[in-house]
Amino acid sequence: MQVTIEDQSLEAAAGEACGQVLARAISGKRYKNTVACLVDGQARDLASPLPDDAHEITPIAADTPQGLAVIRHSAAHIMAEAVKKLFPAVQVTIGPAIENGFYYDFAYERPFTPEDLEAIEAEMRKSIAANTAFACTYVPKADAKALFASQGESYKLEIMDENIVGDTVSLYRHGAFTDLCRGPHVPTTGMVRAVKLLSVAGAYWRGDEKRPMLQRIYGTAFAAEADLKTYLRHLEEAKKRDHRKLGTQLDMFSFSEEVGAGMCIWHPKGELVRTILEDFERREHLRRGYQLVRGPLILRRELWERSGHYDNYRENMYFTEIDEQSYGIKPMNCLAHMLIYKSRIRSYRDLPQRYFELGVVHRHEKSGVLHGLLRVRQFTQDDAHILCRPDQLQAEITGVVRFVQDVLGLFGFDFEAELSTRPEKSIGSDEDWDRATKALSDAMESIGLPYEINEGDGAFYGPKIDIKLKDALDRRWQCATIQCDFTLPERFDLVYTDTDGERKRPVMLHRVILGAVERFLGVLIEHTAGALPTWLAPVQARILIVTDAQKDFAEQALERLKAAGIRAELDDRNEKLGFKVREAQVEKIPYMLVAGDKEKELGGLNVRLRSGENLGVKTLDEVELLITADCQEPFKRGGMRYNFCSQ
Repeated sequence: MQVTIEDQSLEAAAGEACGQVLARAISGKRYKNTVACLVDGQARDLASPLPDDAHEITPIAADTPQGLAVIRHSAAHIMAEAVKKLFPAVQVTIGPAIENGFYYDFAYERPFTPEDLEAIEAEMRKSIAANTAFACTYVPKADAKALFASQGESYKLEIMDENIVGDTVSLYRHGAFTDLCRGPHVPTTGMVRAVKLLSVAGAYWRGDEKRPMLQRIYGTAFAAEADLKTYLRHLEEAKKRDHRKLGTQLDMFSFSEEVGAGMCIWHPKGELVRTILEDFERREHLRRGYQLVRGPLILRRELWERSGHYDNYRENMYFTEIDEQSYGIKPMNCLAHMLIYKSRIRSYRDLPQRYFELGVVHRHEKSGVLHGLLRVRQFTQDDAHILCRPDQLQAEITGVVRFVQDVLGLFGFDFEAELSTRPEKSIGSDEDWDRATKALSDAMESIGLPYEINEGDGAFYGPKIDIKLKDALDRRWQCATIQCDFTLPERFDLVYTDTDGERKRPVMLHRVILGAVERFLGVLIEHTAGALPTWLAPVQARILIVTDAQKDFAEQALERLKAAGIRAELDDRNEKLGFKVREAQVEKIPYMLVAGDKEKELGGLNVRLRSGENLGVKTLDEVELLITADCQEPFKRGGMRYNFCSQ
């Protein structure tokens, strides 16, 4: 038969190894860098037999996202082999590739230690050096169950009973280790060239808190050692930038077991930062034609049933009862916004209606996924809902994308876009989903915004654009989202009177710009290593006196800066100047303004930056202009306005 490989047409025989066919089209270093292939879009091992109906073969290179996933999945198997060799009583469960690495969950009588990880990694390197082939076989499910039962692998038996349909399963073997797996894998263990075990943590079986606690070993693998070293450097830098550590250091927020997991306590400096950020958002939304609204924290269960949340999102919600009536604590703000729209008759001239709310919401996150500000149970969304005519839809989507670009540009973030399509669990007609998906894709294409398709990850009521910002360590974080919804306006009977006097149905856009305020601030703290932009810093300047002789002058300078709207404070403690400077640098204060005898005589302040740079003595006028210009600069770049928010 004829198969196509990168525009080459080659003869191939059914049953011939895919790798052998590929070798006739690509060779040398490129073939050596190929870890698997796609046959008509389906991932396969290079050793797998070519189907008799194959048309196209595509090589998967080691240094591509698909190639890295194959390498990492193979590394998980090598790790499981090493763990079984060192700890024969262990039971293996599942070991997938994940974003930046892999993990494997093990059932064992005690937690693994750092010393265990070192021994496991050393054993893995022996397996890699042996360059053993990965071999796939298809066997009757009954035979596979007998094999794993003889090994005491009860979790594998459960997987086959509950997750695998059909009478045949695929097994992968390398050396003496056999695992239940769909593949694909690299040809040999030696192709896992750069691997490192990172940590161990507890993980409930199938993520269920009622199931046994397992030991999860995390690792990572790359196509080249240099890539691994770069990643490990980023990990070390990420530890220094951990927002939980910096939040304590900067005295911004804390968490308490007495309060409960996933609930943040905001300290004065942290709340001031939030207030500045939220005030900025309110001003920008008003400037862009939004109206400020606010809905209740709890709404009757019947409303959540009508919206579809009760059937499709109930496991993420909290419920309470008042006067024998069930209420849902809101996980999102859309219901109240629809009721505001419905509170009066709307004409086509009234549209679009743009409602904005900094709404506090609650979502039932499992304790195992909670992580500082990045994953909490209570958070504030910069949530808005736009109700518009179908002919206004593309312009409104484009306006939101432009809004996102402006705001992320203000903070210096680059971002990527994804179009997430209809999930399996969803509501609404195929026609409405198609219209909504096309509106989102057309809007991005009209402004030249590149995007990837994320199949099946839309909201249950509509497709969405997901914006993932890139931080200083090149990590991706979910941020803004724009969801196009034809379904909820139907369920809530939202209408407007059109030019012909007929009642028509509006379209609703659900959208956030920053997303969760808590999550965004956690990301921003790590992105900036705690050195927040001057306009957002809780303390923008601190005056440091050398001796008490400068105190009166420093107090006058302080009042001058405060009158200009600058958030300044005075450190008049009886401490050495070097100690005060170091402490201010640790607190990431943008400007340290030293007042000694010389500065007092000149009527100015010696300006030091948190970076360590010394700008020398400046007059009070110059200091004021320096700080205000620093605050205004990022806004000027984006064509936005800045208003000072002093304490």
